[in-house]
Amino acid sequence: MDKVKQLPKLCPSCGSVLRVKTMQCAHCQTSVEGDYQQPALMRIAKEDQEFIVNFVLCSGSLKEMAHKMGLSYPTVRNRLDDLIAVLKQNMETEE
Repeated sequence: MDKVKQLPKLCPSCGSVLRVKTMQCAHCQTSVEGDYQQPALMRIAKEDQEFIVNFVLCSGSLKEMAHKMGLSYPTVRNRLDDLIAVLKQNMETEE
């Protein structure tokens, strides 16, 4: 099974945040070009994206997340607080 390629977030040369320039339809090969910033959720670590997906699938229940992850409620709450801070920072750079 082929490993799914992950969209790079940072420039391999200088470490700056990458922006999207071209997108192409796999069906008809139509291309769209421009200078597009990645949304805040795309600019966070894959593990944080997975945390958000699981949080939504748990209907926003930190208690259920703690049980599912095998962690204490305060640990999951702290992880969520850290993630909120990162998202706020990413959203500020979008403006």
